[in-house]
Amino acid sequence: MDTGKDPADENALGVFLRARRARLGPEDTGLPTTGRRRVPGLRREEVATLAGVSADYYTRLEQGRERHPSQQVLEAVARALRLDGEAVAHLHRVATPAPRRTRPVPRVERVAPNLRRLLDGWSDTPAFVLGHTLDVLARNQLAGALFAGFTHADNMLRMTFLDPAAHHFHRDWDRAAEACVATLRRAAGIDPDDRRLTELVGELSVKSAGFRTLWARHEVRGKTREAKLFHHPEVGDLELHYETFTVNGAPTQQLVVYQAEPGSPSADALSLLGSLSAARL
Repeated sequence: MDTGKDPADENALGVFLRARRARLGPEDTGLPTTGRRRVPGLRREEVATLAGVSADYYTRLEQGRERHPSQQVLEAVARALRLDGEAVAHLHRVATPAPRRTRPVPRVERVAPNLRRLLDGWSDTPAFVLGHTLDVLARNQLAGALFAGFTHADNMLRMTFLDPAAHHFHRDWDRAAEACVATLRRAAGIDPDDRRLTELVGELSVKSAGFRTLWARHEVRGKTREAKLFHHPEVGDLELHYETFTVNGAPTQQLVVYQAEPGSPSADALSLLGSLSAARL
């Protein structure tokens, strides 16, 4: 069982390559399908052929015996594995990691007072600030009302995988779960020694089989923009679109802002939620 050691794996490149290779078949790459396969995915030799490198060299990459692949090789392997932009960036990060810290220092993330005031000034828009491991560092009143049904309201991953409210709240739970894990995987590539990251992955790996399955897929994606489908216990169904902004003064933090289509039933429901929340103050 994965207990959280994975973020700082000594052969992070090999782990990533094996996971992504297992998700491709010959039919996905134009290679002929020959013979019965004992395990799913492409064979090492097939990836090597697609990348234009020797099978021995690619094997050494996966086994961690080749520590200094060139940029050209990485790009060729990325094309062979059909990696998208986020996954290619992650590949380069794990292939050329920063020097490891001998004693990981806990990272304390704080939201600047001006940003908190900005959040509080948006009375009709749910907005919150996320840390590098999707800890909810600050939220405005409407965001608090939106997530009021959760017990684990301190971290988006804990909310999604450990809180019973998640499957009722997220009308497309699978999609929400995949997005959360892919974002955390990106954080693991940037700073694998981060103590908070290791602790969070360990907790989720022990407590959630769903998280373990998705974590092993090595999908990588950052938060940008998307539509979210929610069901709130007080106001019913909501379709909200979000935008994500990097906080310049704290680059590991992200400001997330939800909004409903003007004049839509979701806008009416969001307005009702705001009124209900204000009445309880």
